[in-house]
Amino acid sequence: MSVNSQSETVLVGVDGCKAGWIAVILRPGETRPQVHIHERFSDLVSEAGPSAIIAVDMPIGLPDRIQGPGRGPEQAIRPFLGARQSSVFSIPARAAVEAKTYGDACALAMQNSDPAKKVSKQAFYLFGKIREIDRLLQADSGLRDRVIECHPEFAFCRLNNMAPMTTPKKIRGSVNPDGIAERVDLLASHGIDRGIFAAGPPRGAAMDDLVDASVNLVMAGRHATGLTSRFPADPKRDRYGILIAIHG
Repeated sequence: MSVNSQSETVLVGVDGCKAGWIAVILRPGETRPQVHIHERFSDLVSEAGPSAIIAVDMPIGLPDRIQGPGRGPEQAIRPFLGARQSSVFSIPARAAVEAKTYGDACALAMQNSDPAKKVSKQAFYLFGKIREIDRLLQADSGLRDRVIECHPEFAFCRLNNMAPMTTPKKIRGSVNPDGIAERVDLLASHGIDRGIFAAGPPRGAAMDDLVDASVNLVMAGRHATGLTSRFPADPKRDRYGILIAIHG
């Protein structure tokens, strides 16, 4: 499935970034996506409009207890990713995500996991953005069918005939040009205009953020036409009825 101008739905791929959120938006009739930065996810949702499909690289749906290494979605996609599976962080129970400090988050994660496990610093830094989306979906149940969780490395794997990318996007914290090039080539083959990468990311975002938001745009297009699947195949819902699944 390629992203193209024939869609009658606004499609949005989103990733978190230093400035807040980077969104790659394709509107009906357009051939080239627009790239925007938003400080708040709610502003992004408002700009996209009431019928947009929004695919975001952020955990959605928080179990009260964790059985195994992370939520069901994390456990479901790791086996497909080979050397790229380190990009899949284990997200702890809701109580830990709602904690104010790293120490409290670790304590609550251990209380609500089997086997007991603390929170990684990388996961903890995501909690503010996770809560931002979670509160929106709690308040507006109508968003739950339109805002879907994706994972970029798994999305690339799905678009690459279930073969993970051969090179990492980043090495020792720095963007890897070879990894970016491999992913841009794949995105171009699925209809993403290379021009959005030639211009570089907007201020407040990095090139890997732009690439990840772009692959999520492709996932939004696939979802709009019924081509995504849920991982795990039989996902659960959290206490608020929010689906706990990665779409790919």
